[in-house]
Amino acid sequence: MELGLICAMLGAAWFWLDSLHKRDIAVTLGRQAAERYGLQFLDETVAISKLWTARDGTGRLRLQRTYTFEVSDTGTNRLACTLVLLGSQLQSLEIPPYRDSNVIPLRFH
Repeated sequence: MELGLICAMLGAAWFWLDSLHKRDIAVTLGRQAAERYGLQFLDETVAISKLWTARDGTGRLRLQRTYTFEVSDTGTNRLACTLVLLGSQLQSLEIPPYRDSNVIPLRFH
């Protein structure tokens, strides 16, 4: 029984540390996307909105995380954006159309 408890605690610790690392990756990607399109990355943070499993290109089972974050084009409004990580790899990034935008909504898949 103690071995099972130790394994569960080690698994929980791994998941927590892995989640912190993936959140840092998501913050960096969100900030880079905002800078690329001349937007403000608001609150300097992302929030996880969905967690599930999916297979990568090689068929390995990975955790897929969807993060939400907000940007602004004027400094007074908030535009909700999402990005999806499969493992550590960016799978998709969505930024809605914004004021003075001459481009269609950004969707990276």
